Amino acid sequence: MTDTVELKIPYHKSFIKAKISKKNLAAVLESKAGIYKTQLSESSIVEKALDKPIGSRKLEKMVCDKQDMVIVTSDHTRPVPSKVTMPILLKRIRRANPNIKITILVATGFHRATSKEELIDRFGGEIVKNEKIIIHDCREDNNLVKVGVLPSGGDLILNKIALETELLIAEGFIESHFFAGFSGGRKSILPGIASEKTIMANHCSEFIASEYARTGILNNNPIHEDMLYAAKKAKLSFILNVVIDSNKKIINAFAGDSEKAHEAGCNFVSELSSVNKVEAEIVISSNGGYPLDQNIYQAVKGMTAAEATCKEGGIIIMVSACNDGHGGQSFYDNLSNAESPRHLLDRVLKIPRNETEPDQWEFQILARILNKFIVILVTDMYDPQMIKNMHMDHAFTLQEALQKAFKIKGEDAKVTVIPDGVAVIVKE
Repeated sequence: MTDTVELKIPYHKSFIKAKISKKNLAAVLESKAGIYKTQLSESSIVEKALDKPIGSRKLEKMVCDKQDMVIVTSDHTRPVPSKVTMPILLKRIRRANPNIKITILVATGFHRATSKEELIDRFGGEIVKNEKIIIHDCREDNNLVKVGVLPSGGDLILNKIALETELLIAEGFIESHFFAGFSGGRKSILPGIASEKTIMANHCSEFIASEYARTGILNNNPIHEDMLYAAKKAKLSFILNVVIDSNKKIINAFAGDSEKAHEAGCNFVSELSSVNKVEAEIVISSNGGYPLDQNIYQAVKGMTAAEATCKEGGIIIMVSACNDGHGGQSFYDNLSNAESPRHLLDRVLKIPRNETEPDQWEFQILARILNKFIVILVTDMYDPQMIKNMHMDHAFTLQEALQKAFKIKGEDAKVTVIPDGVAVIVKE
């Protein structure tokens, strides 16, 4: 009988493995999404949700008298199974109204533009070839319109195409989110198709520091409240949001009113994803592999799950390919230029709400983590020196990272493993 356990952690489009002694293993924290069973196919799950929308008329009735509409969809950083969802949406819409003009608007938020190759990977070649697809640019003022003021006080500036259409709907997926509580729903609008000015006001240091701006929390979450307001002002009339398992397969879907359907989906995700914290000196986490582990910027999400269960002064081992680099120049520069994470955190917390800097929210959260823990980033796809410049350690393999961690914390140190850090809500 072996006294070791083999760990298998998602990494890029595969997995990375390592062995750990059973005496060191404190717990493996996983979402129940991996064992959730349904007899329905992915397409059947989506069709069923669209047949019985929550708090809304059916989509077909909403489009029948419209001349044009916009479908907001996620960008390349999100594992939305659009090859399943988008053809179903398009088929239903055109069956009800063959002449309606449809624009697919890719919600990039503050991210870089999605490439054609990434569009094909997301939708398939036929949709990319035959549909009108526009990539949102949060910095292109000519394509943006101010429509009000957020509850937080920031200007609400959104994509003109979405505001001028007769019907605005969105597709996406729901998972726990490290400061918005959950993804999906209203996030398609803010930050999805918002101006950089609006995004930065919503992601201010004051809100990021709020005890309510945490994974799995919507009540009293100031970031969520801004997002809800933005969705209402944009007249987001209908959503199709799916829930996926660790293999990126659809296990449930929620369609209908942008707030009510989203709330139902969040409740479902919360039931599946909530795990009790098991404190340890060493915590291993990941971003669930591709596409969420393409850069360090996104990897911060998986780190927050580890943050919630790691003993202060402990070590977070973050498995993330980061094949697309750091993910944001401002994000990288602020960390690499900082004397220490503490100095950076102190500076950020003094920045007024209306003077938020690009990527500030991400380097604020990473600085918060680095101020309390050692982070070892595991990747063989990114420059180790760039990682070290950002006040983290680096390892090429998970086994190497574990050896480093045990050397620092001692051979008897306990290890908690979170195979997919963005798939769990760690509870006290």
